[in-house]
Amino acid sequence: MRKFSIIIPTLNEAEGIYDFLMPLQALRNQCEIIISDAGSRDKTREISLPFVDQFMVAPKGRATQMNAGAKVARTDVLIFLHADTFLPEQGLALIQQGVDKGALWGRFDIQLEGQHMMLKVVAQMMNWRSRMSGIATGDQVIFITQQLFLRVEGYAEIALMEDIEISKRLNKLARPYCIKAKVRTSARRWESFGVWKTIALMWSIRLRYFLGEAPEQLAELYKQGIFWRKS
Repeated sequence: MRKFSIIIPTLNEAEGIYDFLMPLQALRNQCEIIISDAGSRDKTREISLPFVDQFMVAPKGRATQMNAGAKVARTDVLIFLHADTFLPEQGLALIQQGVDKGALWGRFDIQLEGQHMMLKVVAQMMNWRSRMSGIATGDQVIFITQQLFLRVEGYAEIALMEDIEISKRLNKLARPYCIKAKVRTSARRWESFGVWKTIALMWSIRLRYFLGEAPEQLAELYKQGIFWRKS
């Protein structure tokens, strides 16, 4: 009996989805793989179908897509995995170790894949901050027991910061189980916008979210890589 559901939100991921799904095939005796797609217009569906257990279409929005995937999951532990992030070797075993110790949710440390020398520093700061605050980002591969996910009623269906928002609610019930093994995730966004600019942008967006700015407005800034909308 499979113990895990890997839920993957996608949108137009045809270029990299084959390479992303291949390492997961060896895990299919332990987990079901669910893609929750936002209506891709490329060949994401055609490429993915032979390599997943369920391919579903959901309204666009990462939080909405992940909630939709969770609703059809048939296991006790939900793993939310971005389509540009790769689990470490023995990743499922490490999650199982945490669950066996009583963990209700958690995340991995992260490694940003790219050439810029600052990416290692950025990743280390993300890992330290997460360990101290109990706040996890989606890139760190959040996992949650099905029971706890239902208890907190899933992700808030907001345009951005859904990972921060659910972490805050989960922290009221249990501290995260932090796995030191690193997931590898693409730094393409960091490098395309510029590492230093992206650092400043992320801190700005996070601060403005905590000060109450609407996630929909912040999502537009994040998408465009700008600090404010021009009037």
